[in-house]
Amino acid sequence: MSKYAITSGTIAAPVKTVLYGPEGIGKSTFAAQFPAPVFIDTEGGTKRLNVARLPAPTSWAMLLDEVAEVSRGNVPCGTLVIDTADWAERLCIDAVCARAKVKGIEDFGYGKGYTYAKEEFGKLLDALEEVLNTGHNVVVLAHAAITKFEQPDAVGNYDRWTMKTSKQVAPLLREWCDMLLFANYKTMVEKAGSAPNAKNKASGGRRVLYTSHHPCWDAKNRFGLPEELPFEYASIAACIPDPHPGAAPAPRPIMVEDAPAPKPAPVSAAPAEPPAPSAVPAGISASDLQAQGVPTALAQLMAANNVTPEEIQTVVGQRGYFPADMPVKDYPADFVSGCLVAAWPQVLEMICTNRDVPF
Repeated sequence: MSKYAITSGTIAAPVKTVLYGPEGIGKSTFAAQFPAPVFIDTEGGTKRLNVARLPAPTSWAMLLDEVAEVSRGNVPCGTLVIDTADWAERLCIDAVCARAKVKGIEDFGYGKGYTYAKEEFGKLLDALEEVLNTGHNVVVLAHAAITKFEQPDAVGNYDRWTMKTSKQVAPLLREWCDMLLFANYKTMVEKAGSAPNAKNKASGGRRVLYTSHHPCWDAKNRFGLPEELPFEYASIAACIPDPHPGAAPAPRPIMVEDAPAPKPAPVSAAPAEPPAPSAVPAGISASDLQAQGVPTALAQLMAANNVTPEEIQTVVGQRGYFPADMPVKDYPADFVSGCLVAAWPQVLEMICTNRDVPF
């Protein structure tokens, strides 16, 4: 008898959705209708939408850190939206290039750079899996582009819609998701007259959602949806679980004038012991750090984790890169981007270790 239990039937789980389409068709507006969405806006496309969003990531490390915050339960939401994958890939490529100290992805030679970027982008998908494991839906948006495609068993090529990511990243997203949806305008082309040389005229332009594979685009779903649907959230709403059904409305925030007067503290016979000082500094803002000359990408990571410039200088001095008393603002730009920002998880781990060491 096997030591592993055999199960059967469907398993209720959050849904991972990839939606791509041409710019301006309404991808962000569509994603905003998922249950309790929070956006990580890598391109600034949600500025005109009334949605909850995390700070725009300025580095690949910051993007991964924000996703990790959601999986830790520190960001209240029902759906995490990455807007968009192609702009996130830019951050990924910048991190890969900074780590290798090259100017561009092509400088690796023989396509190696794109392979490294594919491996690095896989870390984002792994982090999104952690978000799914905590009960949150995940939506990844992407732009679409027309590319040439050639069937291996046919002569000639033709145009088709694909995600506007590299050829290495697009297959990762297609394989990873439960639903790959393609949004487009349905346009009908017809002759403007009955003459043999009559010109063609386009009409229609209705927005539609494609859910199944077609020679001209990629799409899939695991819910038995029709091949073509109106581009409305109601078309797929039944497939998306609500992580917090019937949740109580958030309590009304107490305004200053509504706050009850503080009660006087009871007088104690023995003086209270002062609280132990915290090893983690508080109240660090990115703007304050930038005012001290800290680069923006590093300042946002430091502010998000309450890291002081002195802690950065200590770690850099311990590793022997620069003297411990050298200000962060004087670090070379390639060192900041290639060592501190690109390897932020390792830098933060050293800082936390230093905080735990008694002095």
